[in-house]
Amino acid sequence: MAGFGDLMKIMAHAKELQASAAKIKEELPKMEFTSSTANGGISVTVGGDVTVRNISIAPEMLQDKEYLERELSEALNSALTSAKSAMQEQMKSVGSSLGIDLPSF
Repeated sequence: MAGFGDLMKIMAHAKELQASAAKIKEELPKMEFTSSTANGGISVTVGGDVTVRNISIAPEMLQDKEYLERELSEALNSALTSAKSAMQEQMKSVGSSLGIDLPSF
């Protein structure tokens, strides 16, 4: 049976976790992750809140619809992967500072 001291520690950890989560929630939307295709024809920027902020397409990319779609998907997926990795690192950092293992997204 947990004593009063253990309960106080748990409550303190919960408050720390809540404060850290609030900080992450505030910081993530401010982060941006940009990815470009190998040929530089497409550049995509997404936010840490996993929203597309900007897509830049070079005029020569407009000539081949299928190629454009494939390259755009590649750039978007790469930028979103970067955003997801940053979120996971933030959660891992919070968890390790509190001595717990938080789940990944």
